[in-house]
Amino acid sequence: MTQYILRRALQAILTLLVISVLIFGLISSVPGGIMSAYSENPDFTQEDLARLREKYGLNDPVPVRYAKWLLNVLQGDWGNSFTSKRPALQEISDRLPNTLLLMGSMFLVTLAIAIPLGIYSALKQYTFFDHLLTTVALAGQSLPTFWFGLLLIIIFSVLLKTPDGKPLLPSAGMMTLGQPFNLLDRLRHLILPVSMLAVISAASYMRYMRSSMLDVIHKDYVRTARGKGLPEKMVISRHALRNALIPIVTLLGLDLPNLFGGALFTETIFAWPGIGRLFFDSAMKTDYPVLMAVLMVYSFLIVASNLLVDLVYTVLDPRITLD
Repeated sequence: MTQYILRRALQAILTLLVISVLIFGLISSVPGGIMSAYSENPDFTQEDLARLREKYGLNDPVPVRYAKWLLNVLQGDWGNSFTSKRPALQEISDRLPNTLLLMGSMFLVTLAIAIPLGIYSALKQYTFFDHLLTTVALAGQSLPTFWFGLLLIIIFSVLLKTPDGKPLLPSAGMMTLGQPFNLLDRLRHLILPVSMLAVISAASYMRYMRSSMLDVIHKDYVRTARGKGLPEKMVISRHALRNALIPIVTLLGLDLPNLFGGALFTETIFAWPGIGRLFFDSAMKTDYPVLMAVLMVYSFLIVASNLLVDLVYTVLDPRITLD
């Protein structure tokens, strides 16, 4: 186990190094250059732009700038944002709790909906309920995220009103401005963005859960458990479900980095101040220190989550070893 983890750690370092080279090269090759967002601003003169390029070392060749960036990162310095002048990691840490709240709530709602419905749909294969759930899941997977979010806003914030004429649900932000923190108010702001993400995610997870469960319940060891006279609930929960969860764990492992990365469309549509909104704003302003920090942390989490998935496999299925 230890040798496996060390080997994967070395692979992860090389992978992240290659990713950093590719990302840095892509950001450096944007049309108009990194200073393009400022060159179109009439308040900046050519002298101002030249001074900024010199200040941030943008006159150096791309390999030199990458080497300087990598050396600074190894020393814990990810650079300062071009727009706010604050450290890039500080910008991320300020937005991270908001993204964890949104994405964590979404994952809990998604799993609470998808796993039970997927199991029940598999156990009631080809019934009316199974056909209905499959149809709804396909429709949910086909919904464009941004369209569904706008539809929710139109229905619950524009058309539907409270008795005093206010929107039934808030359409933007994570709190009501001018009011102190209130748990009920925070939950009301979460309803629409979480619903937007959970409906689409639950549709995908439910189909995977159903397919995996159908594959497992026809295995010999499940029939043997039934033949021994075990209660059906025990057969499903202890024998079938444990093995059916392995593909779901793979999906969760791939989706776990989204707890950090946030949801670009959702955070933009609902003005949620998270990492996804920070990435979008930084991309629009070519704020490359923040872009590099967000993308590299996200890449690290993807690599780490894949290792975590491999370790969880050994817990769910004793036949899988890491030797």
